[in-house]
Amino acid sequence: MLKELCFKGERPRKDFMDSAFQPISRGVWFHGKMRHIGQWEIEQIGQQKGRRGIPAIEQRKYMEKSAIWAVGLCLVLAGHGFVAEASHQSKPTKQPYRTAYHFQPPKNWMNDPNGPMYFNGVYHFFYQYNPYSALWGNLTWGHSISYDLVNWVHLEHALNPTDPFDINGVYSGSTTILPEGEPVILYTGLDSKSRELQNLAVAKNVSDPLLREWIKSPHNPLMTATNGIDEYNFRDPTTAWQGPDKAWRILVGGLINGRGTVLLYRSRDFVNWTMSQTPFHSTNKPGMWECPDFYPVSISSKDGIETSVQNADTKHVLKISFQDNGNDYYIMGKYVPETDTYLVETDFLDEVSDSRYDYGIFYASKTFFDAAKKRRILWAWIKESDSLSAAVEKGWSGLQSIPRSILLDQTGQHLVQWPIKEIEELRENQVTFFKKEVRGGTVIEVPGTITASQADVEVSFDFPHFKEAEVLDPIWVDPQLLCSRKNASVKGGIGPFGLLVLGSKDLTEQTAIFFRIFATHNDKYIVLMCSDQSRSSLRQDVDKTSYGAFVDIDPLHEKISLRSLIDHSIVESFGGEGRTCITARVYPELAINDEAHLYVFNNGTQSVKISRFDAWSMKKAEMVLRIEEDSQLMSS
Repeated sequence: MLKELCFKGERPRKDFMDSAFQPISRGVWFHGKMRHIGQWEIEQIGQQKGRRGIPAIEQRKYMEKSAIWAVGLCLVLAGHGFVAEASHQSKPTKQPYRTAYHFQPPKNWMNDPNGPMYFNGVYHFFYQYNPYSALWGNLTWGHSISYDLVNWVHLEHALNPTDPFDINGVYSGSTTILPEGEPVILYTGLDSKSRELQNLAVAKNVSDPLLREWIKSPHNPLMTATNGIDEYNFRDPTTAWQGPDKAWRILVGGLINGRGTVLLYRSRDFVNWTMSQTPFHSTNKPGMWECPDFYPVSISSKDGIETSVQNADTKHVLKISFQDNGNDYYIMGKYVPETDTYLVETDFLDEVSDSRYDYGIFYASKTFFDAAKKRRILWAWIKESDSLSAAVEKGWSGLQSIPRSILLDQTGQHLVQWPIKEIEELRENQVTFFKKEVRGGTVIEVPGTITASQADVEVSFDFPHFKEAEVLDPIWVDPQLLCSRKNASVKGGIGPFGLLVLGSKDLTEQTAIFFRIFATHNDKYIVLMCSDQSRSSLRQDVDKTSYGAFVDIDPLHEKISLRSLIDHSIVESFGGEGRTCITARVYPELAINDEAHLYVFNNGTQSVKISRFDAWSMKKAEMVLRIEEDSQLMSS
């Protein structure tokens, strides 16, 4: 761990630093008990852990590289004054709902992810942040960095509402890395009349590995609402891409005559922008379209591709956050760069299509291209589901989803998501078993040393036959409603079966993530996935809505799989290897910390077989603060 490597007790590890560099700068400490560091360790933040089967000489090269990286990071942190977060979490001291490995600032309000990017070996993450309260308001751009998207260093705010064009708030936006290697930010600012304007900021010193300071352009605002655009609903510029003419393009969400639209702007110098005469995409459905995202996906490769790539081997995804219902939807189609037209396959909220990244709590999502690992990464804001007064009492509100890789599935019709590989470095205390029958009406507690409030679980099921599958009524077209009516306590034929997470010892509290298999009238089978929060907490001030979606899987030819990431007050579940995802927030009173339990259950009449079950406890991710912010935490 970083704090173990860099520090001893509350002082820098001078013995470690002296081995390669001059003594570390003073004024930095980590809190907590440290263990002794002997020879170079493989387990360093940002590096692969526990490499096995590597020749000795390669091990030495690897460890030397790890050591150099670790020393460099220690010096960077020491030189800028950082301190571990763990001892100074938000008030009150008891925090059963604060997460261990999801991204969140030390305190206060957080919402949309803004402008994530990979630049010069460092991941940067910006986000909507209120530095003064656990409630929405006073929006700035928070800024954190990481070398692995798991362990984070919290920096100074990147952008603050200090100028006429953003005095009432620095709203969402995106980053773009220009061909010269210069990162820039486009963002929405609210002026003194709360009109929404599009603005530019550039990094003050590109050689600063932390990119701590950003300068707002003297040309701001660059774009204002014209031609019938509602000036109070004109926001969230996307990452820019270049067309074949080398001009830059961006999209901005807007409202025209009460209907959502996405507007296209072009520029050759990133300062002077011209709006296209026609909207890039719009429909007749009412409501504001927020946080647009537009990017290519490969038809033939599992690699992600850079935002400006346009060729015959790509489809383009357009994602919109629908303000009226609080959900993110996406469509796919063919982008024609010569004319900047977008030919969609199916449109938003079509009767035959309801494509969402996630069918639970998941909003204002944003992707970026990770050039280091040739993948596209997805983030989203996971809001709270308890009361405003509870947020004030906790001292914080809002999480980010675990970063997910996202790509086109084999059918070419849907996107699939999976937690980034790096999160697996936090796994420990594995429990595994195979080929276990779970009879109808059975609940089995997972044995072993799993910390059930902080876990990663993967399980796959198969079936001897499908004779007892219920027939799907044609009127059951709404999966969320179906999950509410047929929750985990309602006995079925094949299902409900799955996991009971964050359960109390007597199951008074439980959150059920489960499947049901239905038969259709044409001898096919449909799989329903549900996240049932109806019994998740004894508290009355929390939202216990259940979520559900159908999984595009044929159980006749493949196993049904489920992965759930459990982190105190959030459960992210991935069905069918990421084809259907559901995120829930839960606030148990009994099933907290060491009092939480994990179960496998089957409430159907037909037995199901667990092909394989794996579960791990998850270690706490590292969070590091600047000393200035830490002193504010201690005095607040």
